[in-house]
Order: sequence, then structure tokens, then C-alpha cells
Amino acid sequence: MAEATALLHIRLDDLRDPRIEAFMQEHLVDMRAVSPPESVHALDMAQLRQPDIAFWSAWVPEDNSDTLVGTGALRRLSATHAELKSMRTSTRYRGQGIARQLLHHLLLEARARGFQRLSLETGPQPFFEPARQLYFQHGFVECGPFADYGPDPYSFFMTRLL
Repeated sequence: MAEATALLHIRLDDLRDPRIEAFMQEHLVDMRAVSPPESVHALDMAQLRQPDIAFWSAWVPEDNSDTLVGTGALRRLSATHAELKSMRTSTRYRGQGIARQLLHHLLLEARARGFQRLSLETGPQPFFEPARQLYFQHGFVECGPFADYGPDPYSFFMTRLL
């Protein structure tokens, strides 16, 4: 399946496809399995549909239809600062470069939208190690809480200039 990343189609999404809701529900289940409820900052569908959020989905053609393999969003915090949200790769497609391609796309989108800084919250637990390494490889550095986050032993904050 290594060729799947070559066929990746990333699109700005309106969140109407029911496959996205199921995919994001799996994301919430995963986050709740590794973090206590007060430390889960993943967004549900109603939160993703807010006007300050732009959401992208990543698809590959498979068996006469498209398969949802990844998601990511940008949340506008100010005219110059955005937050990376809802980064997820399908379990079946992990390790194939989907997240790397999606992150690259979101960095370009953030720049095109005039943001000068992109920040994110992830976890310090081993489950999140691949994500942290991906972000470090793309120029993110550890930082303190931002926006409306507070200190949390289950949160790991990162940021980078664009």
C-alpha cells in the first residue's frame, strides 16, 4: 500500500460526509482511551463546524470509491496565529506518509491564509510519540500553554513560526 500516498487527495471539507463523522468519532475514542476526560482537547463535529475552523480530509481511491485516510484542521486564534487541530491518520494507513503530506498541506494553507504562527496541543504519553516526532521534524518546538489552554500534565504544547 505504499503507493497510497502518491494518490492522496486532500480537500477542504464541509463535514457533510458521514464517513468523516465516524472517523472523528474513532479519534475521540482514542483520545479518551489515553487521557482523562478533562485533558481531551479533541473537537467533536459541532465544534469542527464552527466558522473559525477550516477542515481538510485526505482520501485515496480504493475499490471503486474513495477511502478516508486522514484529517486535519486549522483553528483561527487571531489574524496571525492558528492552531492545528484534528490531525489523524487511519490506523490502517499509518506509517505511509499520510500525516506528513497532510501536515505539509496544512502548513501551506496556514501561510496562504496569512498566519505567522501555528501552534498545537498533543499528549506527552507514548501513544503520541509518533505525532510529536512528526511535528519536531517539521520545525515545531515545545512551548507553554497558548490560547485558552492551561497547564496540564496530559498536554504537550508545540509551536512554530511560518
